[in-house]
Amino acid sequence: MKKSVKILLMILVGILISVSLSACGKSGDKKTLNVYNWGDYIDPSVIKDFEKEYNIKVNYSTFDTNEDMYVKVKSGGTSYDVLFPSDYIIEKMIREDMLLKLDMNNIPNYKYIDDKFKNLEFDPNNEYSVPYMWGTVGIIYNKNMVKEKVDSWDILWDEKYKGQILMLNSQRDSIAVALLKLGYSMNTRDLNELQEAKELLVKQKPLVYAYVGDEVKDMMIGEEAAMAVVWSGDAVFMKEQNENLEYAIPKEGTNLWFDNIVVPNTSKNKEEAELFINYLCRPEVGLKNTEYIGYSTPNVETFKLLPEELQKDKSAYPEDKDLVKTEIFKDPGDFVKEYSRIWTEVLVEE
Repeated sequence: MKKSVKILLMILVGILISVSLSACGKSGDKKTLNVYNWGDYIDPSVIKDFEKEYNIKVNYSTFDTNEDMYVKVKSGGTSYDVLFPSDYIIEKMIREDMLLKLDMNNIPNYKYIDDKFKNLEFDPNNEYSVPYMWGTVGIIYNKNMVKEKVDSWDILWDEKYKGQILMLNSQRDSIAVALLKLGYSMNTRDLNELQEAKELLVKQKPLVYAYVGDEVKDMMIGEEAAMAVVWSGDAVFMKEQNENLEYAIPKEGTNLWFDNIVVPNTSKNKEEAELFINYLCRPEVGLKNTEYIGYSTPNVETFKLLPEELQKDKSAYPEDKDLVKTEIFKDPGDFVKEYSRIWTEVLVEE
């Protein structure tokens, strides 16, 4: 009997110790947030500060294109919690039920987002996304190398700049340049118009020094080329590094783009994801990111914190009259295979 009681007591003690250790483990464990973003698209100190304030570990990884991000998320295998896609990919992901609706009660700092960046075509009811950065696509050029006025996409086909032109290694953006030069919509679903764009890009190819990504910044700052097609945020950064550079939005029109923050349906930490989104919408946090990245903020209070010189920089914050002929990329659906085919044929053409 005494032996049985002793054994029973030992079992009870063991259970108590186990429960105690289990409780300690849970209270000491950090939540983990898996964030998938464009390269060099957040101030690293913002992540560190968030981790410290909320005791949440951020696993941060990057992608190069919207298409790469989409394929990675679509294929599964990784449970991302936060993504930073662009407009047309958000539209596609909503249609394919890949995103979770956001609980805006968990994102009170959404109130700081300028109303003109809400209710946009790709998320008309503001249910799935929160604006992060925005901008245009245009031409950055070296004023010492290019003497004439830069106000048209036509200059990218000027033979006197052979070997001095940089184009984006991006099918939607580079095809859009050709379509806009031809007077067509950059969202065309007309095969004949796409074929004309292809022929125009093939004609331009001997003039192109390289098709580039992030390296365009160092190349233009280092004056390796006379001009380049770039996103406006990169143009702001380049201009700060080299006073000989200027940015222009062509008169034929351009792409008005938006990168937003979303939560994919793979997320296992939705509330923490919304906490992270809310953190990024703090005006002072938005300032850190805007100054680090160089792109334009949709946050009204962050904008007020920017230096007056930057507020007045039309590269970053163009006037409404400069945006009259802009378009937002739309998801082409199954027609995307035609854009992919055209771009592949441009790249392989001798």
